[in-house]
Amino acid sequence: MKIPENSPIRPFLDRQGVMILDGGLATELEAGGADLAGGLWSARLLSDDPARIRRAHQDFLEAGADCIVTASYQATVGRFLESGYSSQQAEALLQLSVELAVEARDRFWSVEQNRNGRIRPLVAASIGPYGAYLADGSEYSGQYDIGEQELYAFHRGRWELLAASGADLLACETIPSLPETRVLCRLMEENPGPGAWVSFSCRDSRYLRDGAELALAVKAIARIAGVTAVGVNCVAPALVHGMIRTVQAHSPLPVVVYPNSGELWDAGDSCWTGSRNEFEAREWVEAGAALIGGCCRVGPEEIRRLRTALLAAP
Repeated sequence: MKIPENSPIRPFLDRQGVMILDGGLATELEAGGADLAGGLWSARLLSDDPARIRRAHQDFLEAGADCIVTASYQATVGRFLESGYSSQQAEALLQLSVELAVEARDRFWSVEQNRNGRIRPLVAASIGPYGAYLADGSEYSGQYDIGEQELYAFHRGRWELLAASGADLLACETIPSLPETRVLCRLMEENPGPGAWVSFSCRDSRYLRDGAELALAVKAIARIAGVTAVGVNCVAPALVHGMIRTVQAHSPLPVVVYPNSGELWDAGDSCWTGSRNEFEAREWVEAGAALIGGCCRVGPEEIRRLRTALLAAP
């Protein structure tokens, strides 16, 4: 495993061998009673109830997360404009997504007992795919109606803002297609910011959601300076082991995995169906995973159990 020298994740891997990520932010917000209906999803609370987002971040930190991910996954200037906000308001809300996570982290770290046996947690600014902006479930298909140049224009403004936001790193999440991967490579080359991890949305251990080979996407990303880890997220836990093998075969970087609960998202009815899967976290570490957390339907208690299983109780 090759950890970039200046990577913010290096202290965690050097001391612990593994870094614990948080779980599904929207899951925790909904568990607390938040209504996330609409195209902005959890990003709506950046305006309507920011304190609730900060509290959810703190819940994950208290559960043992070494890194919390901001509420910017579905937050884009375009979606805010469509929802009645001005450009200035939209940019301010994107910046607020980072500020809330930083505030939660700093409050957590100011308590002496929280520092026992811990490394100061990181804040990762979430950069979701174009499909998240569409809010139609297409991050699970990768079938977009625009080309690479339009994808680049879509991502560029938010990328530049979050790269300069003060986050410790960027989290490019649920990327379902090879064209979108190439766009992210271009942006990282132009403006690496604090560095990033990239995690893909896959149909199985070999293919992205759009049908392109996962290996091609991994190799493209692994060549970019500033990428600190590469892997998968929001996939079924049962598929993770095979995906780790594919990623490791084509990248020397740390492998990041944070699956969902194993339930399936029905975009038509906007609901989860099916049953939950067990996290085989120890097996994932043995297979080569270095950053492990959860995505949709994974809350603080699951992250607490994950840390206990891999390290020790927070």
